[in-house]
Amino acid sequence: MAPRKNAKGGGGNSNSSSSSSSGSGSSSGGSSSPGARRDTKHGGHKNGRKGGLPGSSFFTWFMVIALLGVWTSVAVVWFDLIDYEEVLGKLGVYDADGDGDFDVDDAKVLLGLKERSAPKPTVPPEEPEPYPWLEELVPEGAGSQHIEDEVQEEIHSPLHETVYTEHEDFQQEEDGPAGEQQPEDDFLVGSDADDRFEPLEAGTLQEEIEHSYTAEETESIEPVIDDEKRYHDADDITYQDYDQQVYEPSENEGIETSDNAVEDSHRILEKVRVPPTEEQQEIPPETNRKTDDPEQKEKVKKKKPKLLNKFDKTIKAELDAAEKLRKRGKIEEAVAAFEGLVRKYPQSPRARYGRAQCEDDLAEKRRSNDVLRRAIETYQEVSSLPDVPADLVKLSLKRRSERQQFLGHMRGSLVTLQKLVHLFPDDTSLKNDLGVGYLLIGDNDNAKKVYEEVLNVTPHDGFAKVHYGFILKAQNKIAESIPYLKEGIESGDPGTDDGRFYFHLGDAMQRVGNKEAYKWYELGHKRGHFASVWQRSLYNVNGLKAQPWWTPKETGYTELVKSLERNWKLIRDEGLSVMDEAKGLFLPEDENLREKGDWSQFTLWQQGRKNENACKGAPKTCSLLDKFPETTGCRRGQIKYSVMHPGTHVWPHTGPTNCRLRMHLGLVIPKEGCKIRCANETKTWEEGKVLIFDDSFEHEVWQDASSFRLIFIVDVWHPELTPQQRRSLPAI
Repeated sequence: MAPRKNAKGGGGNSNSSSSSSSGSGSSSGGSSSPGARRDTKHGGHKNGRKGGLPGSSFFTWFMVIALLGVWTSVAVVWFDLIDYEEVLGKLGVYDADGDGDFDVDDAKVLLGLKERSAPKPTVPPEEPEPYPWLEELVPEGAGSQHIEDEVQEEIHSPLHETVYTEHEDFQQEEDGPAGEQQPEDDFLVGSDADDRFEPLEAGTLQEEIEHSYTAEETESIEPVIDDEKRYHDADDITYQDYDQQVYEPSENEGIETSDNAVEDSHRILEKVRVPPTEEQQEIPPETNRKTDDPEQKEKVKKKKPKLLNKFDKTIKAELDAAEKLRKRGKIEEAVAAFEGLVRKYPQSPRARYGRAQCEDDLAEKRRSNDVLRRAIETYQEVSSLPDVPADLVKLSLKRRSERQQFLGHMRGSLVTLQKLVHLFPDDTSLKNDLGVGYLLIGDNDNAKKVYEEVLNVTPHDGFAKVHYGFILKAQNKIAESIPYLKEGIESGDPGTDDGRFYFHLGDAMQRVGNKEAYKWYELGHKRGHFASVWQRSLYNVNGLKAQPWWTPKETGYTELVKSLERNWKLIRDEGLSVMDEAKGLFLPEDENLREKGDWSQFTLWQQGRKNENACKGAPKTCSLLDKFPETTGCRRGQIKYSVMHPGTHVWPHTGPTNCRLRMHLGLVIPKEGCKIRCANETKTWEEGKVLIFDDSFEHEVWQDASSFRLIFIVDVWHPELTPQQRRSLPAI
């Protein structure tokens, strides 16, 4: 069939002339058919295809070219053919407003639409005379620095975010360390002797801190520290652990966070710190609730630390290349790169700071104390160089202080903080950190002086207020502590949204009869600090069954209960014998839990450790208990006799953790006047019978009888904890 006569898309001029030529040939040959002539005339082909460049081909070629462009772009990015960061960094020469980068405001200045603003010096004109180890401290001028732009943090000390990291450590146990890997032997544990410390000792720290930061347990553990002491006074205690400190908390306080610029380096343990797993209640990060305010965010954004001195600006490309490796997680390569820069430019502060950050990151990756100690020394070296930008000095020493605390070197950290305050006397955030440093070694008096000084200068500083209130409460100045704790929490300042402050504020209010106490407990619960209004323990494991009272069958420890009840008279007689012959073995409760009265305890096991001397006074009882590892191995509890005399009232309080249950065996119980409330249910003891409750719930005790009450307290692991969790949870 011949092609259609007027087919669309006929040939163009070139095809027409070709057709004419073809037509002449045909004519001369006399053999062409009419159909063929028609095809020639219209530029058609015998097979019906359109001649020349079809219209649809434009679309085809367009798609081919577009796809080539896309794949070329992908290739450029994928194979890193262009260093965009370097390109953007070069725009810094056009930085007209001194904020360290090229942006719309700079363009307006260059176009004459806006006046050029003089860059603000990073350091006040009157800088305190630097330490000998800080020769010629020179302020950093404005300029474009890719590295500096990465450091977005407000020079707010990590201490504000992880105040009392010890508490965070626990937080990190949150989901239960069941799957945690055990750290290497050389893993972040501090000690005066060899920088190592037994886990149980670390637990002791936790216990003492808990006493200072939370009202301890019921018939609580033996007195460990004075009421005015808040933290443990030893440099050789494991303060944080890379295992636990994965930034996401460990036990109760899920906190953590990583910083920028110092960003990844802060991430180190912080999230290794990071996200531990115990914590029953996931606590929101301690961030300033006010930062949601756009104005606040803008202020924070504009405050970019200046990290490069004049010389470092000349080697910025090399610094950026090394930093890029660190940002991409190529830690070993980054370490090598920065070490090469330090050898090549020994006077470069930024190169040495980069090496410190890489060592910091490497310590996290390898979980190594030795590497972390190296990083701590390198941070010190940074501040010792000449011509170090003030912001870099501040960042280096603050990070050094934080790492020292991580290793449990509290006194060394305090010295570093003192240097910082001397160098930057007008920075109240550093003074706040110094106050924390004093609290960490149990020096509440000096901490109090620091916070008084801060509040004299900045009376609305919420961080200083909550800590000052805490100290007043520890000194038993209950009524005075309330306004400071309350106003501090209400300020929303960084470091104030912490479960311990809600805990102590509510406790103080309860003690003065203020009915607003439960309002604050409720708020603490809503903000994730407490499992419920009743259950306010701070060191928890997520997902454990929670109820105030338990039956033996529910616990699964029926054999232990039966053994205690069968042998209650034997246990009673040994207790009475100790009371009669060695009254000094019963120590007064020293946790400030009593409103009035006389309450003493005689401890056989604590934190899973047997007191051999005490057991000599009750050998049969100890022999009996040796058969039950669920109690003797409970490193978050005690086994002890508790004697309470008439006229005693124990304030409402909660224990420190939801990881245990508490058994009370009645030994000598007056007929009337003795009772215990847990949550909203009150019960009484019976001689020879066991009561079981979860002391992470609020409980209260009254002894209004005419004679003493003697019970035997036996703590056991929460039955839902796995064997791995029982082995790995830090002691309390």
